[in-house]
Amino acid sequence: MPAKRARPPASALRAGLAKLGLVRPVDFLLHFPLRYEDETRVIRIGDALPGTPVQVEATVLDVAVQYRPRRQLVVRVAEAADGAGAGTELTLRFLNFYGSQAKQLEGARDAGRRLRLFGEIRYGFLGAEMVHPRYRVIAEGEALPEALTPVYPATAGVSQQALRREIARVLAAAAGTELLDELLDPDWLAAHELPAFPEAVRFLHAPPPAAPEPALQQGTHPAWRRIRFDELLAQQLSLRRAYLARREKGAPCLPAAGTLAQRLLAALPFGLTGAQRRVVAEIAADLACPHPMQRLLQGDVGSGKTIVAALAACQAIEAGYQAAFMAPTEILAEQHYLKLSAWLQPLGVEVAWLSGSLRAAARRAMQARAAGSAQLVVGTHALIQDSVDFARLGLAIIDEQHRFGVAQRLALRRKGEAAALLPHQLMMSATPIPRTLAMSYYADLDVSVLDELPPGRTPIRTKLVSDVRRDEVIAGVRGAVAKGRQAYWVCPLIEESEKLQLQTALDTFQTLAEALDDLRIGLVHGRLKADEKAATMAAFADGTIDVLVATTVIEVGVDVPNASLMVIEHAERFGLAQLHQLRGRVGRGAHDSVCVLLYQTPLSETARARLRIIYEHTDGFEIARRDLQLRGPGEFIGSRQSGVPLLRYADLERDADLVETAQALAERLLRDDPARVARHLDRWLGSREELLKA
Repeated sequence: MPAKRARPPASALRAGLAKLGLVRPVDFLLHFPLRYEDETRVIRIGDALPGTPVQVEATVLDVAVQYRPRRQLVVRVAEAADGAGAGTELTLRFLNFYGSQAKQLEGARDAGRRLRLFGEIRYGFLGAEMVHPRYRVIAEGEALPEALTPVYPATAGVSQQALRREIARVLAAAAGTELLDELLDPDWLAAHELPAFPEAVRFLHAPPPAAPEPALQQGTHPAWRRIRFDELLAQQLSLRRAYLARREKGAPCLPAAGTLAQRLLAALPFGLTGAQRRVVAEIAADLACPHPMQRLLQGDVGSGKTIVAALAACQAIEAGYQAAFMAPTEILAEQHYLKLSAWLQPLGVEVAWLSGSLRAAARRAMQARAAGSAQLVVGTHALIQDSVDFARLGLAIIDEQHRFGVAQRLALRRKGEAAALLPHQLMMSATPIPRTLAMSYYADLDVSVLDELPPGRTPIRTKLVSDVRRDEVIAGVRGAVAKGRQAYWVCPLIEESEKLQLQTALDTFQTLAEALDDLRIGLVHGRLKADEKAATMAAFADGTIDVLVATTVIEVGVDVPNASLMVIEHAERFGLAQLHQLRGRVGRGAHDSVCVLLYQTPLSETARARLRIIYEHTDGFEIARRDLQLRGPGEFIGSRQSGVPLLRYADLERDADLVETAQALAERLLRDDPARVARHLDRWLGSREELLKA
C-alpha cells in the first residue's frame, strides 16, 4: 500500500465523520456505498479491458523519479504470474507522491516482494500503464478479500480506509443488538419481496464475491430496494406525523356563508372552470373546520389560482377574520394587490398594501390598518416583519410558496396565533409538481390541483431560433407591434458578466432602442426602485410601451392580454420551470401568441434536452415530470428543502411503487403502532425530524 501516513488525530477524524452525518452508531450502518470494487480476484495484465478497474499482481523491476514533462514517480513492474503472461510489463505513474513511497517500492524490489495493484490499465505508445493505482506490498500467498470492496461517500480528511474501518467496527458491534432489529413484520416483508433489514445492511456493506455485481452497482438488488423503502417510509411517517400533529391544533372556524363570494362571482366577466369550482369547495370545507388548513394549490400557468385565493379570502372576511396574501417579489405582489383591489374594493372590502419599499410614514399607516380595520393585506416579505401585527388573522395565502423558506412561512402563520388559534394556510404554486414528488415531499399537505385552463386562452407556438438569426427576431417584433400587439424581451442578467458572457438587459434595451427607434421600448429589472418598476409595468399594461425589455422579475403574475410575443434571450441558460412560466406571460388574450427561444451555440446536452422538452410540450405537468427526470427533486421543493431532508438512496422516478407502498404502511403504523414509528424515525432521522415540523 502507499507509504503509511500518520492517522489523523481522533478529534479530527470525529469532526470529518460528523461532517458526513456520522455521529451515532446507526448513522454508520446507514452510510451505504456509492459503488463497489472487486478485489476478490486477480487477473492477468493482458486480459484487462481498457477503462475497467482490475486487480493484478506484479514484482517491481525499476523505480525512478522523472522530471519531464513534470515531476513524477515512474515504476516499472512485471506480472507475477505462472505460465502464460508471466513477465508482462506494466508502467505505474504517480503524479503526486511522497519520498517514502519511492523508498517503499525500492524495498519491495530489493526483497523480491509482490505488489497487489488495483486501477485502470491504459494502453499507449509506451505500452500498458496505470496512473495512481491503489497498491499494497503483500506477503507470499496472502489471501484475497472475501467480499467486494465498498467505496463510500467521503469528505476531506476522511479516507476510504478510515471509513471502511469505522463502519466495519460498528457493524461487528451491532450484531445481535437493537441497532439491527427488524422493525417490520416478516409476513409483510415476504408479501412485498423485501429482505430483512439486518441482512440487507450486512449485504450492502460487505457483498460476497458471488453477489450479482450489475444489480449492486445499479441499485436494483433486493437489499437496495429494502433500504430505499425504509428511507421512504421514514419520510412518509415523519411528514404524516407532522400533518396529524397540526390537525390537533386549533384554528378559527370560517363557515362558508357564501354571500360575499357570490357577489364577487356575479361581478366577474368570466365564470369558473369545473376544476376551479372543485378546488373552491375543497378549500371552503377546510376553512370551516376547527383545525388549521395546510393546503397546497397547484396549477399550471394561467389556470386561475388567484380567483380561487380571492374566494377563500372572501370566506375568511365574511366570518369576521382577516386574510393575508404574501408573494415573493414586489412586482408580483403589486400585480396581486391591483387585481384583488379591483375585484373586492367595490364590494366594500378594505384591502391594504404592505411592502418594504413604502416610505416610513406610509408603511406605519399600512401597519396600523393591518392591526385594525384592513380585511385583506397584500404584500411581500414585509408582512412577516416584527413590526407587523394582525388584529385577527384567519387565513394566510402564500403565492409561489417554494420561493419562501420554512422560517418565513412559519413567521406568517405565527402572526395569527392569538387566542391559541393558528390561521389556516393556503400555499400556491404555478410550478406543477409531479405526482410522485407530491406524494413524497408534500405528504404533510393536502394538495389541490387546477388541471383545466379557462376558456379563451389561445395556444402558444414555441420557436427555437439560433442567436445568429437575431435580426429576423427583431423584424418579427416590429411586425407584431405593427399589428397592434406588444412584446416582451427577457434577459437573464442586468450587468455584463465576463464569466457567463450573457447579453444583458441594459445592452439589449440599448440595441432594441436603436434598431426599433420608431417604437416605444421600456426596461424593467430587479434593481429599479419600486415606483419606477410600477410605472413601467403600468405603462406596458395600458399600451403606452410597445416592447418591454425585462429580467425574470416578470416571471409570474404579470397579465397583459395584448402582449402576444415573448422573446427569451439565452434560453439555454434558463431552467424548464422558468421557461414555462415566462412563456405563460403571453397567450392571455384572443390573439395568436408566439414564444421565441433565442439560444447560443454550442449547446450542452442538458441545455439541448431542456429546449427540446419546452419546444415539444405545453402541459406544465408533463414538463415538470421531464424536469424531475433531468434534475431530481432538489430544485422542485426549493426552499422547502431546509425543512425536508432530500432522499439519499430512493429515486422517485424509479421507486414510484415504493412511495405508494410506504405511504400505505405509514398510515397503518401511525394508527396501530406509534412505538414502532418512533423507533423507525429515530433510526433514520434522529434529531433531524425536528426540521419537518415546519
